[in-house]
Amino acid sequence: MNKEEKYELVQALTEQINEYGNFYITDTADLSVAKINNIRRKCFEADIKIQVAKNSLIKKAMEAAGGDYTAIYDVLKGSSSILFSKSGTAPAKLIKQLRKEGDKPVLKAAYIDSAVFIGDNQLDTLTKLKSKEQLLGEIIGLLQSPAKNVVSALQSGGNKLAGIVKTLQEREG
Repeated sequence: MNKEEKYELVQALTEQINEYGNFYITDTADLSVAKINNIRRKCFEADIKIQVAKNSLIKKAMEAAGGDYTAIYDVLKGSSSILFSKSGTAPAKLIKQLRKEGDKPVLKAAYIDSAVFIGDNQLDTLTKLKSKEQLLGEIIGLLQSPAKNVVSALQSGGNKLAGIVKTLQEREG
């Protein structure tokens, strides 16, 4: 790979890091071509982009992307594949599914919405994460609940409320 090809790969990785916002770095070393092709096919089906790159190029792409990825630099050893996804949990679920067939890919690190997860032991945690949209939906639901109760009480007691207001107005008069 010449210098220009390396530069283009770093540019492409930087754009993907910025575009997707979520990425996983895995170890897929020593897998057969058939297993790698199976992983690529399953990634495609799950709308996950997979890229194999040298650790030094991944690090340069992270530096160029401008985020705080320093905690991830230590895991950039050996063979690395990087998985990009709009969903923070999709790659974790895919890795867990693939692990039923063998012991790889191994999770080295994950970066999800500015949170860093290091190590394969984080896989279960990553599969259970909720997206921003899910969390916002839950918060909105919690906030709407008291307001719905007040509106419901006012609607159900509409005639009583009108009678109370009328009685209070008559007392003042």
